[in-house]
Amino acid sequence: MVIDDVTAIASTAIYTIIKCAAPLLLVSLCVGLLISIFQTVTSIQEQTLTFVPKILAIFLALIVMGHWIMNNMVEFMTSLWSDFNVYIR
Repeated sequence: MVIDDVTAIASTAIYTIIKCAAPLLLVSLCVGLLISIFQTVTSIQEQTLTFVPKILAIFLALIVMGHWIMNNMVEFMTSLWSDFNVYIR
């Protein structure tokens, strides 16, 4: 195994991480932005107000997108383990 193989594995792993985390991060960003706009409009300055809606939105996003995220991770691990004989040389 040469440095190019290690670089390819690391690149694919980072891409998979970003692809799996991006939807959840975007949901959290959108909910946080909406709550911040609501706080600005109503002059409510409670710091803990964003916590519960963000958690609920993330759980809902995990329920909706969990299957897709798991399929991406399983696909990456399957490709990693199927090429295992190349890596041990």
